[in-house]
Amino acid sequence: MGARVRAESVTEVRRDNGCDAIGSGSAMQRWNLREIETPGGSRSPVVLDSDELGRAVLLALDPGQQLGDHQVKEHAFLLVVDGSARVDAGGEAIDAPAGMLIRFEPDERHAVSTEEGARLLLFLAPWPGPGHYRGGDEQVVRAAG
Repeated sequence: MGARVRAESVTEVRRDNGCDAIGSGSAMQRWNLREIETPGGSRSPVVLDSDELGRAVLLALDPGQQLGDHQVKEHAFLLVVDGSARVDAGGEAIDAPAGMLIRFEPDERHAVSTEEGARLLLFLAPWPGPGHYRGGDEQVVRAAG
């Protein structure tokens, strides 16, 4: 499990590892994705926020590093924040520069690699997706209740 950075409602602007919460009781949260430390690279992703609607995760790939062929149970949106990445999915490969947003369907197999290094933001929705836990979704309900 990666480090978790979460904004809190506070009465003044509070900075915590690149994360801000604004105003008293404000629901707005913001993160400066270029300032948040990702010391473990892809081995230690930073969970920015997580609830039943979705999960936002920041991770860094070092030059030459890759996330091998894999799939997730959720809809996945991948944003290249800095650097560039090569994304392979469904027999198609694209070079994704900073600013590129890519969407995957649940269970769609894909791989991500980088020659120069990349900072990536991953959105997963809903969280967790149906079938995410191998023990079954009823296990999640029991643990929460």
